[in-house]
Amino acid sequence: MLRLSKKADYALIAMKHLARKRSGAASTSARDIAEHCDIPIELMAKVLQRLVRTGLLVSTQGTRGGYTLGRLSSSISMADVIQAIDGPFTVTACSTDKHDCEQYGKCSVRDSLWQIRERIVEALDTVSLAEMAAERELTAPTAVAVVRRASVQ
Repeated sequence: MLRLSKKADYALIAMKHLARKRSGAASTSARDIAEHCDIPIELMAKVLQRLVRTGLLVSTQGTRGGYTLGRLSSSISMADVIQAIDGPFTVTACSTDKHDCEQYGKCSVRDSLWQIRERIVEALDTVSLAEMAAERELTAPTAVAVVRRASVQ
């Protein structure tokens, strides 16, 4: 199963929140982001710091300090955010540069799995933070209506 970590989920949520802020707006504190997104502040702070270390966010100290995007939202992909938190994508133990799998030399599916990994990365690279931020938020009643419409068809 391919699954993002909870930290990667939170990173995407926080980045989308920051991308929706007006361009050039004052920075936003970790507390404000955590409260707006209903995420524990301690976990949000750790996620934001990791995004700062990778250059996706800029942190400003002081009373008016906080976080802003490190680049234009159109130049940040979902893959950038996920990899900043979870590291390189893998689909199997051998899908890294390490070749420490005991089956490595005789594996007949390794190349196909690596191609799948590359396609996943390419797909995630095609969705920018700007596109995510432009998506309309689904509220609970709207989401239910969409599900109902789909089940009727």
